[in-house]
Amino acid sequence: MRTVDEWKATLRAALKEAMRARNPPAAAVLRETLAAIDNAEAPALSTAPSATDGTFAGSVGGLGSGEVPRLVLSPESVQALVQREIQERQEAVDLYVKLGKHDEARGLKAQLDVLLAL
Repeated sequence: MRTVDEWKATLRAALKEAMRARNPPAAAVLRETLAAIDNAEAPALSTAPSATDGTFAGSVGGLGSGEVPRLVLSPESVQALVQREIQERQEAVDLYVKLGKHDEARGLKAQLDVLLAL
């Protein structure tokens, strides 16, 4: 099983290659997947330090005192996240085919193929 860093490196390398190949569907799905991982690493707002009275409205006192560490994801949670991205696209492809929107289904199928190749 890949580590979180290996997943990110794989996705970034694939994104770089998709951009070189001028493949917009591949680049889009890789960016969306990287963004989903970044969003999953974001801490909850409840962990942020409370605001203090100061020069700037809503600021906290002291350099760096407003920083909150990002969440540490497990490799299993990243794998589950990628699988969820795959499942969402597969369901959308099936729905578009059912609705007769074959051009949209083809575009999502191209994105799905990129994720399945990882």
